[in-house]
Amino acid sequence: MQDFGLVFQNVVLWVAVAACLIAQVLKLIVELARHGKVSFRTVVNTGGMPSAHSAFVTALACGVGQSSGWDSPEFAVAVVFAIIVMYDAAGVRQAAGKQARVLNKIVGEFFEDAEFHEERLKELLGHTPVQVIAGCALGVVVSWLAAKAY
Repeated sequence: MQDFGLVFQNVVLWVAVAACLIAQVLKLIVELARHGKVSFRTVVNTGGMPSAHSAFVTALACGVGQSSGWDSPEFAVAVVFAIIVMYDAAGVRQAAGKQARVLNKIVGEFFEDAEFHEERLKELLGHTPVQVIAGCALGVVVSWLAAKAY
């Protein structure tokens, strides 16, 4: 436990965190371009363009590949982890968001005249494939730009 402070010297981790933060800032810029205003909820909500999850795990995997070798077991683990996260973001969570939208509509129509005090289900849970691909590309670029730091 005495070496835990070394985590703060892990360049691969910090580059991945930077990619995630850059994606979050880009979400604000996209929000401003699309709607003419900035909603800081965009930063804390899931979904949006580009996928910060994808940028994070892709930068992590690329950093591991650049520092440990593209044929290392660590890179293999990072790639599998990245694929699972991106599949979940675009597949499972996107489907859950669609289900929430349908359920909110059904509840809204069914309880239109009655008092119903339940909170609506969150509908924006996942990412479109384009958002995931954009996040993935961002992660690769950020990791590539930081290559000298590894």
